[in-house]
Amino acid sequence: MISSYFKIAWRNLTKSKGYSFINIGGLAIGMAVAMLIGLWVWDELSFNKYNRNYDRIAQIMQTQTFGNQKDTWQTMPYPVGDALRHGYGGDFEHVVMSSWDFNRVISVGDKKIKKIGKYMEQGGAELMDVKIIKGSSGNLNDLSTILLSASVAKAFFGDEDPVGKSLNIDNKENYIVRGVYKDLPYNSAFGNVGFIAPWQAYINTNFAWIKTLDDVWGMNAFLVYVQLAEHADMDKVAAKISKVKYNNIPAGDRKFNPVLFLHPMSKWHLYESFKNGVNTGGRVSFVWLFGVIGFFVLLLACINFMNLSTARSEKRAREVGIRKAIGSLRSQLIGQFFSESMLVVLFGFIASVLLVQLILPFFNTVADKKMSILWASPIFWLIGIGVSLFTGLLAGSYPAFYLSSFQPVKVLKGTFRLGSNAALPRKVLVVMQFTVSVTLIIGTIVVFRQIQFARSRPVGYSREGLVSMEMSSSNIQDHFDAVRDELIRNGAIVAMAEANAPATAVWRTNGGIEWEGKDPDQAVDFPNTGVSRDYGKTVGWQFKEGRDFSKALASDSNTFIINEAAVKFMGLKDPVGKFIRWDGKAREIIGVIKDMIVESPYQPVRPQLFHLSSNSMTIVNMRMNPAISSREALTRIEPVFKKYNPNQLFDYTFVDTEYAKKFGNEERIGKLAGFFAILAIFISCLGLFGMASYMAERRTKEIGVRKVMGASVFNIWQMLSKDFVVLVFISLLIAVPLASYFMHSWLQNYEYRSSISWWIFGVAGMGILVITLLTISFQSVKAALMNPVKSLRSE
Repeated sequence: MISSYFKIAWRNLTKSKGYSFINIGGLAIGMAVAMLIGLWVWDELSFNKYNRNYDRIAQIMQTQTFGNQKDTWQTMPYPVGDALRHGYGGDFEHVVMSSWDFNRVISVGDKKIKKIGKYMEQGGAELMDVKIIKGSSGNLNDLSTILLSASVAKAFFGDEDPVGKSLNIDNKENYIVRGVYKDLPYNSAFGNVGFIAPWQAYINTNFAWIKTLDDVWGMNAFLVYVQLAEHADMDKVAAKISKVKYNNIPAGDRKFNPVLFLHPMSKWHLYESFKNGVNTGGRVSFVWLFGVIGFFVLLLACINFMNLSTARSEKRAREVGIRKAIGSLRSQLIGQFFSESMLVVLFGFIASVLLVQLILPFFNTVADKKMSILWASPIFWLIGIGVSLFTGLLAGSYPAFYLSSFQPVKVLKGTFRLGSNAALPRKVLVVMQFTVSVTLIIGTIVVFRQIQFARSRPVGYSREGLVSMEMSSSNIQDHFDAVRDELIRNGAIVAMAEANAPATAVWRTNGGIEWEGKDPDQAVDFPNTGVSRDYGKTVGWQFKEGRDFSKALASDSNTFIINEAAVKFMGLKDPVGKFIRWDGKAREIIGVIKDMIVESPYQPVRPQLFHLSSNSMTIVNMRMNPAISSREALTRIEPVFKKYNPNQLFDYTFVDTEYAKKFGNEERIGKLAGFFAILAIFISCLGLFGMASYMAERRTKEIGVRKVMGASVFNIWQMLSKDFVVLVFISLLIAVPLASYFMHSWLQNYEYRSSISWWIFGVAGMGILVITLLTISFQSVKAALMNPVKSLRSE
């Protein structure tokens, strides 16, 4: 019986090849989208889960109160590590101080590679749960020890055993390779870590001044990771350590009310956002968003199948009538139609897997992922088959129950008619399809408009032609004047300056800031950037009043240049000439610049201070000569840098490229939403094409009569298009308020945001209307041009 069901199903599929192609193609695309989104969601939800101790690992973070605002930081004072180890040792298996993820130059002989690495205390490798494949995890208390990832080891040593071999980092310190670990997954917080080196070596070779911070609780500059003891409770331990910093700072600083807490590894990726001291979620909202999109795109494909199956029901009415007349039970007819549905779904699933395999490289590029089809995973196949069965049941349910309900007497006597209400379910489903499509279009437009709105925001300096280089050694700083003068002489640059932070990031903030009229109880924490004298000329900052730092005035080493946000925050009138006290020392304000967007372009600019400094100047900024090309300028810069810094890579970034990365997350979301919107529209159009084809076929004789009576091609096209246009307008009435509500809620995540203009809905509505008319016009015009003699011959 079952085999006969599938034989008949196969005959019906091959008999109507056009409809079969539309059905299978629509389902395949819908299932492929659902599969892609499923892989993306799985990748997001499995972030960091490679770690066996995933549920017991956390990062120490803190909130501090500034007026009515609470800020959340991941940076810690230097003494926190020891305080946790000695005061709460029973609660932690590992307490590990760690460096930030900075690029370091690794060299073996003449071969050099720039790679992100971690300097960590003993226990770091165990906390990261690295899988050692050669050597051992070593002893990070041994200053000569280093662990390499497999890819870095292979890049330097090929197929040779790297254990015991020597390498150098930043031309400062030699290390002996003690172990090689398997590359950590790309979807993990440590996925880009190419080496693990001792924390003490980091202090000795990079920041010897850290040794003076053993009892300094006011400087937040370090990362601390912990692994809880097996039976420790995360919430209880967090409550225990909350006052560790508060209890160790001077009484005068307790107005900041620092509170330490544990941020679990399970929340690092999806719940990374904090606002006013409260975790507000983060990327998890995109997981929900794309999960919903995947469901609806799959639903669109199911709707196509149901629509086309029910639309062609009249052609199969006699088949149902004859089957019932010779004794077929309704349950058997339902089984027949479900078998047809399952056969279509089977072909659709096979085609969807092939489509996903084809699209995945492009999708990975857009989504910044390294996903692949989980061929060996039973869970993948169980979910895939389960979704296919669900899709087959969903897509086949309405046709099966509807077609099997026809009365054989009426069908065989020729008195069976579908009735005016028969098309109502199909119309509802078409409205659902276009409601989803229009909502996706509007959402995509709003996302890209928000990105453009932030991009067009004045940044307060000139990014074009500005190149930044991070220096891992002091060679350039030691010969700074000679390097700058030589580059200006050879015409490569017009200005050059140093800073202790990039123009696109805040690396340091300071409290202890006082000014005239400040409330003594007001706690502040300002970004404070050390620069050299030509910094303003190099980056092209724009003065509102006052002047730049001067080479002729030695007293400028004791001054500040501040931004507009600082003037506003401090409530200063005529700020130039006034004084700001920093850690008890008065500094004169000599200039006010326009706000520079250093952090998020979606958020207000924070009050920022700039002062002359020579400490930790690791960033070199260069303004390239606009009279020559960037390529030519870099060709002239490289030999000069290699002359004075021969052991380092010539590695640079364009500041405008770094600034563009600030839009990366929103751009990825916008591109993915646009990609899914296009596919949703395509699926809807496939169904619409099939429906229009069926309507034209069903009304062939009516069209012939109308043409004989004098109807024009335009009249026929208008008649066949009218019903679909009405459905599009209904879907617009539903989609517009829905999209408006959800996109308005999304925009609330940004303080600097665009508005939702009326033309967005107009463009979406007009676009979907044009697409609809183009889709159905082919069949409509084809039917209108048909010779009425042929269509009326049977009469």
